[in-house]
Amino acid sequence: QVRLVESGGGLVQAGGSLRLSCVASGSIFSILAKGWYRQAPGKQRELVAEITNGGGTKYADSVKGRFTIFRDNMDLQMVSLKPEDTAVYYCRITSNLYDYWGQGTQVTVSS
Repeated sequence: QVRLVESGGGLVQAGGSLRLSCVASGSIFSILAKGWYRQAPGKQRELVAEITNGGGTKYADSVKGRFTIFRDNMDLQMVSLKPEDTAVYYCRITSNLYDYWGQGTQVTVSS
C-alpha cells in the first residue's frame, strides 16, 4: 500500500510563507490529478489546489494569487499567509484505480 507523507507545515506569522511537500512511499501509476486539501477545526475538508495530469490547475478562490502548486513534485508554495489559512493540510493523489491521501500536516498562521 503506497502512503503519502506531507512535510513543511509549521507555525508562521501572518504575511509569511511556507512550502508543503508530499512524498509517496512507492510508485503510483495512471495518475489523474494531484492536489492539496485542508481542514480547519469545525469545518469541512476543502480543496486548496489541484493539478491534473494534463497540467490544468484549480485553486480555491481564497488562495488564488497566494498559493502555487507545482506540477513536477506537487509542492504547494504558500505566500502572504493569513490566519484563516490555519488548518491541517492533506495531499491527495488520484489515479484511475485508487485515491491516496496523506495523514496531514498542521499549518498555523498567527496574527
